[in-house]
Amino acid sequence: MSLLKILLLVTFLFPDISHNNCTNFYLIRHAEKVRSDKTDSNPDLNEKGLLRAHNWKNYFSNKNISKIYSTNYKRTLNTIKPLALENGLEALIYSASDIEYNDFIKSNIGETILIVGHSNTIPGFVNKLINDNYYDQIEDTNNSNLYIVSICKSKITHRLIKVD
Repeated sequence: MSLLKILLLVTFLFPDISHNNCTNFYLIRHAEKVRSDKTDSNPDLNEKGLLRAHNWKNYFSNKNISKIYSTNYKRTLNTIKPLALENGLEALIYSASDIEYNDFIKSNIGETILIVGHSNTIPGFVNKLINDNYYDQIEDTNNSNLYIVSICKSKITHRLIKVD
């Protein structure tokens, strides 16, 4: 049997082998927050934000999320709460200013990760993952951006979509 036939047979019989070292990162900003008290640095989600949190749960329900990272704020934790509860996952607390991004990538090889943060941290997080200053800060009223980064060995792909 030729090498090509063997490779095709292995790919057909074991389709996941070629993707074992692939990591998928989904990055979102927290859902809409209560804005009634400008001095509150840790507001919760408003009604629209609670609805968006459930919509995110529905969006990610078939994505096989294996880990969820969140900053330690009510609005981020409550954005991922419905998905975390449905999948029996605990939020792993992170601080964007304390991450060593190469180590973060290496410690999550082969995982499908959801990361929730803020308008001033998520684009920078994506830029660090892709090693390029590609994405700008999110406007404060934008809660619908979904950044998708896939790293397969040394190949990095990324895209931004809107999920309303």
